[in-house]
Amino acid sequence: MSLARHGAPSDTVYSMITDELDLDGRPNLNLASFVNTYLDPNARSLLTSNLAKNLADNDEYPALLSFSTRCVSILANLWNASPSQTAVGSPTVGSSEAIHLAGLSLKRRWQARMKSQGKNIHDPGPNIIMGSNAQVALLKFARYFEVEARVLPVSEKSNFCLDPEAVRENVDENTIGVFVILGSTYTGHYEPVERVCEVLDEVEREKGWGVDVHVDAASGGFVAPFAYAGAGQKWNFELPRVKSINVSGHKYGLVTPGIGWIVWRDEKYLPEELIFELHYLGGTEKSYTLNFSRPGAQVVVQYYNLIHLGFGGYREIMENCLANARVLSRALEQTGWYKCVSDIHRPVNNNNNNNISNVAGKIKSAVEGAINEGQEEKETSAGYTPGLPVVSFRFADEFKREFPHIKQEDVSLLLRARQWIIPNYALPPSENHTEILRVVIRESMSFDLLDRLVTDIIQVTEQLIDHDEVDLSIIRKQSRQRHPNRKKDREEKQQGKDQKKESVKEKVEDGAKRLERGIHRSVC
Repeated sequence: MSLARHGAPSDTVYSMITDELDLDGRPNLNLASFVNTYLDPNARSLLTSNLAKNLADNDEYPALLSFSTRCVSILANLWNASPSQTAVGSPTVGSSEAIHLAGLSLKRRWQARMKSQGKNIHDPGPNIIMGSNAQVALLKFARYFEVEARVLPVSEKSNFCLDPEAVRENVDENTIGVFVILGSTYTGHYEPVERVCEVLDEVEREKGWGVDVHVDAASGGFVAPFAYAGAGQKWNFELPRVKSINVSGHKYGLVTPGIGWIVWRDEKYLPEELIFELHYLGGTEKSYTLNFSRPGAQVVVQYYNLIHLGFGGYREIMENCLANARVLSRALEQTGWYKCVSDIHRPVNNNNNNNISNVAGKIKSAVEGAINEGQEEKETSAGYTPGLPVVSFRFADEFKREFPHIKQEDVSLLLRARQWIIPNYALPPSENHTEILRVVIRESMSFDLLDRLVTDIIQVTEQLIDHDEVDLSIIRKQSRQRHPNRKKDREEKQQGKDQKKESVKEKVEDGAKRLERGIHRSVC
């Protein structure tokens, strides 16, 4: 495609582009993405009125710089930075940039330590440890900045997350750090940050290797601090070995793309050689980002959210997301057709996750706190497995035996015909024989929308069951109808299924009653 010699009328081009954009999915029904899709009217107004502001122009837009500094301070305190240290940080265009900056600081500190000991930094060179469930940004850091990526296999036993004992077996004196993920994108599980730090403490006592941890809290950084369940164990700057944390403001920070944050526990952990002093447009500033020009509007909205919502507002939203995730999980498993790989709906006492500690105390304090505030006792996340509001599920084994001709990807395909975007993909490499469907619950998931989703999943599954020989071309055609007509003889053939649907409906309605008691916050 090349640029036309002459332009076209504005209205014509606008219509052409909007027509093509109509073919895109609807963001609110894109349940594959963690990215926030809702802004309240005031936040939207702030966004549009500040679209033209460049965050790099600090001298021209001093308020942007001030908001940025305040956001870093709020996040540092939220993540338990020590008052005796000087936390530093910066907005980024997303968690990818933040992770690269964190990785670079790990590498530079390792180089300085090795040089001070008179050791070679080139042979065999630096390495960094992460689980095979790591998001691609972590792998990009290793490839782009010439660090060996030691990608450790995950398993069902480790909740498809990084295994601390595998870290012990793979760390050496050339390990610049360990990436630990607070919220796996596969199943929503939190990786055991505290246990990884304990293993590294033991390694340092035995070998003398001081290996730091960076926490990739792209999603969990705005969920764990507010949820009654917390993260199940320590994960932030309470742990001395955690030197930096990143988060995506455009995920559960409730801003639009693209805004991320990187915070170091103290300024001494940000190597001076990564800091540039810039003299630009008559001003002087210090910069330690990979990008120069960056949108400033998202910083304004992030600051607005932090001030407007406060701790209580964020807690209400995150608890609502987690409650909706539990309702969806229970409804899916109640059908008998699906099994959840995620554990967000499983009570802590019935969970085999040995990484969770001191939960009983957290539950007690959370419940007592609610009662003391004069609220009626209601279900919170405190009694459940900590994690992101993510529901990962697959066909139950019995279902696969009974209907071997049905492929799980067909469910995703038919739901897409109903405008839902729910991906079907394999678990990390060592477990890639298992495929999962994944739903990300965001603030914009109202209860009515959740009810519609459950209904559509049931109807789509029934549709597949009714076809002994699945003809996808016919199914696609039928699926274009939002409410397909039922066959007249369906009642007799589907009595068992109707009973299951009634049971599922009860689960959903039960969830609705709980949400009406104060957790639910509909924004649709």
